[in-house]
Amino acid sequence: MMKNIGSYVIVILAICSLAFYSFTTEEISIAENYNSTKGLALNYNAVNDSIDLNHAEALNTEITNAFSPNLGKTYVGFKEALGFKESRGNYFTVNTLGYLGKYQFGKETLKIIGIHNPVQFLKNPGLQEKAFLANAERNKWILRRDIKNYVGKRINGVLITESGILAAAHLSGPGNVKKYLRSNGAVGFSDAYGTTIRYYLKKFSGYDTSFIQPNQKAKVKKA
Repeated sequence: MMKNIGSYVIVILAICSLAFYSFTTEEISIAENYNSTKGLALNYNAVNDSIDLNHAEALNTEITNAFSPNLGKTYVGFKEALGFKESRGNYFTVNTLGYLGKYQFGKETLKIIGIHNPVQFLKNPGLQEKAFLANAERNKWILRRDIKNYVGKRINGVLITESGILAAAHLSGPGNVKKYLRSNGAVGFSDAYGTTIRYYLKKFSGYDTSFIQPNQKAKVKKA
């Protein structure tokens, strides 16, 4: 009798062990699938349509302030610093004046470098990066003599550098930078938000922009 009872107990324990193992394995499998990032689009910047503008702006500020990589004075550091200043690095933003994307391009400037579809441009981060380089190459060609003549000098207390000149050209256009430099800072410029050439010359001073080659006919090549 005791032998039979012992056999029953062993069978019952075996059944319970199998059930527990099966449940635990399934639970772990579900947890692993739930936490896995495989197949997910992790690189995105989206705000739910139900979030109002003030909430969206606050959310964007919180996120961008939390992540600001230090890339030093390299070319990448230069363009990322400029992109952060222009739009907090947001490829998909349009400001109140209609300037587009991470680097806040105007539609006319985009046409000059071969981009005629602003909607497509806004949706394409890779295209925006190509546009930034092409525009910088064109500006560097236009300002090549001014870079040669003014780098190393001080105007209005600011040391003039190539990167500062190129950043200022991105802000105001190369023509206004020429006027500022050749007037020794007497002919100024400020955009609609009050940002000046002098401010950009100082803020973006000293980056290595040798990667940018002067090119009169710089265009964004179509894929």
